[in-house]
Amino acid sequence: MPDVYAQPTAAAQPVISGELSQYTTLRLGGPARRIVTATTAEEIVAHVRQAGEHALLLAGGSNVVIGDAGFPGTVILVRSRGLRVLTEDEQTVTIRVEAGEPWDDLVAATVRNGWSGLECLSGIPGSTGATPIQNVGAYGQEVAETIVGVQVYDRSTGTITQLDAADCGFAYRASIFKYSERWVVLAVDFRLARSALSGPVRYAELARALGVEVGDRVPLAHARATVLELRAGKGMVLDAADPDTRSVGSFFTNPVLDAAEYEELRQRAADIGEPPAWPGAGDLVKVSAAWLIDKAGFGKGYAGPEGVAISSKHTLALTNQTGTATTEALLTLAREIRDGVHARFAVTLHPEPVLITCTL
Repeated sequence: MPDVYAQPTAAAQPVISGELSQYTTLRLGGPARRIVTATTAEEIVAHVRQAGEHALLLAGGSNVVIGDAGFPGTVILVRSRGLRVLTEDEQTVTIRVEAGEPWDDLVAATVRNGWSGLECLSGIPGSTGATPIQNVGAYGQEVAETIVGVQVYDRSTGTITQLDAADCGFAYRASIFKYSERWVVLAVDFRLARSALSGPVRYAELARALGVEVGDRVPLAHARATVLELRAGKGMVLDAADPDTRSVGSFFTNPVLDAAEYEELRQRAADIGEPPAWPGAGDLVKVSAAWLIDKAGFGKGYAGPEGVAISSKHTLALTNQTGTATTEALLTLAREIRDGVHARFAVTLHPEPVLITCTL
């Protein structure tokens, strides 16, 4: 299939004010007091310094839920672009990518160049600078495996610095950058393998779609095309004609339970089957949020108020089906799902996107 690119949701044009819904993939969010555009790292830093504490950085807008009240300060649209090779040898290449570079454009470029390590992250909307914040992952890969450094502006000291990967606090869908206003990501350094083949395929669904065994490798382009196909089938590749893609992708993270919590879940689910789960460090177990939601009575297409609904293609995606809903309507549906899952299974779901001027 042809390359599918997840472009930013707004052109790189400076504006004075406006509804933030036009800059988010949910098409939700109230007005900002002021909106400016930054096309270089230097401009990002200058705008942050000028705005002080009243700044919100927004790039692809694919992992953020903004309240109906909007944002009472300056919104900085991150539109920096480009990548360059820092070092290379026969086995690896290290590249620096600007924060505003559209993520899927970067993945497509690495596949074309024969650089292995990001191919299973194809089709994810948003910007490169957002990926370390969330430690973005999918189909058995996550960016923490290839990130070697992050260039940041440190608001506490007013300086630009380079953080090594070991200092980024990467964890499951988390890092030191998430929920912290201290750091502004300016660029990200990745070390990738020089290889025409993907990394070992770790995700069973992807292996089945590729027709290989878990652990096998496949040509990079084949891995990318297959991931794009799988994501599109779940409404996870942006498509203006498909209201199921008017979302932030997965709204809830997969819960991580200790042994006692997992045993209680198994007992509560004894009448419907074994909960899908994956072992983690120590006695921790990661369980499927999609399974919990579905078995708690919230299936695909489940409708909430004002035209919000669970995607008809993916249980984890909450969508603004009509394009005219409110953030509060979406959060009302999210609360209903969270509370319903807890009542049925005694497991608490947590949101994956960052919530701005709103709470769950």
